[in-house]
Amino acid sequence: MTKNILLLFLLLFFQFTFSQNIFDLKDRATIIKNIQKDRIENLLPNLMQETGIDMWVIITREYNEDPIIKTLLPPTWLNARRRTILVFNYDNKTNQVESAAISRYNFGENIPSIWNKEKTPNQFEALYNYISKKSPNKIGLNYSENFALVDGISKTDFDLFYNSAPEKIQNKVVSAEKLGIRWIETRTEKEKNIYSQLVKITHNIIKEAFSTDVITPGKTTTDDVVWWMREKVLDLNLKTWFHPTIDVQRNEQSDLYAFDGKSKYDIIQPGDLVHCDFGITYLTLNTDCQQIAYVLKSGEENAPDFLSNALKEANRVQDIFTDQFELYKTGNEILKTSLNIAIKEGLNPQIYTHPLGTFGHSAGTTLGMWDSQNGVPYTGDVPMSYDTVYAIELNNLTYIEDWKKDVRIMLEEAGLFEKNGFRYINGRQENIILIGK
Repeated sequence: MTKNILLLFLLLFFQFTFSQNIFDLKDRATIIKNIQKDRIENLLPNLMQETGIDMWVIITREYNEDPIIKTLLPPTWLNARRRTILVFNYDNKTNQVESAAISRYNFGENIPSIWNKEKTPNQFEALYNYISKKSPNKIGLNYSENFALVDGISKTDFDLFYNSAPEKIQNKVVSAEKLGIRWIETRTEKEKNIYSQLVKITHNIIKEAFSTDVITPGKTTTDDVVWWMREKVLDLNLKTWFHPTIDVQRNEQSDLYAFDGKSKYDIIQPGDLVHCDFGITYLTLNTDCQQIAYVLKSGEENAPDFLSNALKEANRVQDIFTDQFELYKTGNEILKTSLNIAIKEGLNPQIYTHPLGTFGHSAGTTLGMWDSQNGVPYTGDVPMSYDTVYAIELNNLTYIEDWKKDVRIMLEEAGLFEKNGFRYINGRQENIILIGK
């Protein structure tokens, strides 16, 4: 990295850290490029050493990209080109990784092409030559039975590579499952700083959505708010990675909000408990947030105590849950312990937390699903690692005597697990947002 580029990055990074200005596309490209360079040079060597894979080969094609390509794609590219082959070779003597593209084009500025097509017309032959020159012990390919994000090599590309490879290369091929998971789930210091601002932007959009600037009680529908949020994100030159949800619970005998996203109510009324599920994408990272609001009735200054107390119970579930986070514990272990403690305290929780990062539902350990409260096979058996981000997603059911019904408090906040323990990236909701105050 030249001094000028480094200076530009530091200036941009400083500005981003202390403001909520959203960068234009050109500045975003500079930041993304430098984050990718930092990850390849400083993170990847440690992960390859940790997982015992000294050569990582990623083979993909335009419009049929391996998901991991998304984490490496140059910011000026929207897709891979032709057949793209990336190779990362780890040298345990120097603890460095050599990056190479066996492709017609350089893969952006971070991964140069070393393929001379005129000299070696067959792309796979060129790959074999490079592998033979480096003589790795283990060659990791992206195939996995249980983890979709690290199962990106197509059958065609696998067969073309493996079936024609010399036997000495075939014998070294292994699944890059663990390496791929660790690569996707791990956040660098630069990414942690970006995440803080990203969550702030998400919270601010929710606050605006849950206000009389957007909601007119008795007139505005839940779908109106959903589409306002979509338009707001576009106005900010950002993206959503899923369609938002807005739903309502109120003092009427009816079914609870269903997990299929269908609500009994359309028009938002005074006295409603309103819930959102919303996330955005920015600088290659994603948020996923659920918060609640109350629509004040005439003469009210605050939400009823029984709803505030219900939120406190859900906060208690959060505390019980995140207190169990521990290095190398699996998601299933944490889930089981958390539910047992919460139930003993008289709470009625469901926990369905997932990794968060370059993908909204990212790689790493799964800590429950709403319909799998006894544990999640395979993905729930992954041990926790430091420097990982999770969407702390759960709910608690509270019986409201005043309403003669159960109310489900659904919450979700981005949290970081690191050596110093767990922390919410930008706080969590501990007070109900008031609409009409």
